[in-house]
Amino acid sequence: MIAIIAIIVFLLCCSAFFAGAETALTAASRPRMHALAQQDNRRARIVNELRTRMELVIAALLLGNNLVNITASALATSVMIAFFGERGVVYATAGMTVLVVLFGEVLPKTVAINNPDRTALAAAPALRAFVWFVTPLTRTMQLIVRGTLMLFGARIVTELGREETEEELRGAIDLHTETAKHTETSTEIREAGAMMHSILDLNEVMVMDIMIHRQNVTMVDAEQPPSETVAQVLASPHTRIPIYQGNPDNIVGVLHAKALLRAVRAQPQPTDTLDIRAIAAKPWFIPSTTTLLAQLRAFRERREHFALVVDEYGALLGIVTLEDILEEIVGEIDDEHDVRVRGTRKAADGSIDVEGQVTIRDLNRQFGWRLPDEDASTIAGLVLHEARRIPDVGQIFMFHGFRFEVLERHRNRIKRVRIRPLEPASEPPSVAATA
Repeated sequence: MIAIIAIIVFLLCCSAFFAGAETALTAASRPRMHALAQQDNRRARIVNELRTRMELVIAALLLGNNLVNITASALATSVMIAFFGERGVVYATAGMTVLVVLFGEVLPKTVAINNPDRTALAAAPALRAFVWFVTPLTRTMQLIVRGTLMLFGARIVTELGREETEEELRGAIDLHTETAKHTETSTEIREAGAMMHSILDLNEVMVMDIMIHRQNVTMVDAEQPPSETVAQVLASPHTRIPIYQGNPDNIVGVLHAKALLRAVRAQPQPTDTLDIRAIAAKPWFIPSTTTLLAQLRAFRERREHFALVVDEYGALLGIVTLEDILEEIVGEIDDEHDVRVRGTRKAADGSIDVEGQVTIRDLNRQFGWRLPDEDASTIAGLVLHEARRIPDVGQIFMFHGFRFEVLERHRNRIKRVRIRPLEPASEPPSVAATA
């Protein structure tokens, strides 16, 4: 009798092991296990190996858990019948239910969920040995299950697709950011989360969304005297300047300030004898629909930092640089020569005065907003898209949870807008209200 009770206790311990191992294996941190495996941690490598065969591992755990629970219940029933006769069945059922649920499920899973990494590392060797031992039986079970599912037309997906994997990664970043919101390092973690989101967006954002528009690009006329070109380059804060001939759409080269200064120093004659076209590099044109990830790869392959953006008709739209793409990831990067034109100014009443050319992505990142950037890349473009007309100065529009007031307009271009977040109940169902 004592031997049977000892066996029941042993089986309950096995049940606790299977339940805790299953919870720990699914809850353990994947990044930490990967990092430990890179540090030559044998147990972490076992955990990663088991995770690659989760379907087989789950089948083995379910088999082991049910086997020990049923065996323990049967032995307990035989003991209770020996003591109490037919009423022993009731006593055994009630007693084993409490013992299995309490000590075979709740207790080990609570321990595992609170210490998933440590529990997974501790259970990994024994679990791998058990999975290997019952593999023939679990393989047979898998074939039966797959065959049954196929009879009902169910589709078995063993791996996540690209979109599902990206969503899982984005969710993990958001979860980590939210978890650390109230810690001392919350600002650093939030900035790191924003950068990781920006990296994931590189394959979705196009260069036309971050380029410097042609009206803000400093250009040099190839037909003007070289002395004027030198003065214009020295006065500009930029290193690379496009050269046009005839009209600004006809870009014939890109002049690098360092190459120009070398030519000026090496020129024995007066500056006006310089051949600016000969100094300039060949222009590199790219379509406006190029993604930032593709353009980043192209910059690296060509070892260039500057490209001219054109539309489908070949018309110049603007320029994009390697720094623009890096700023899309890490935020604004200023040096001692940058002209600090942020384009935003916060008023005392909480509203924001925004220049029309400021991009929606920069505003969302700076103020934590969620303005859509699918149909327009700038604030002026968003107002035009939602208003469906060219607004007058003073007109007010309300959409996407914000109040937009047009402050300044030059011809058909919106130059300045005042934006104020609305209270949740204050946004009307219609789009516009005229001031």
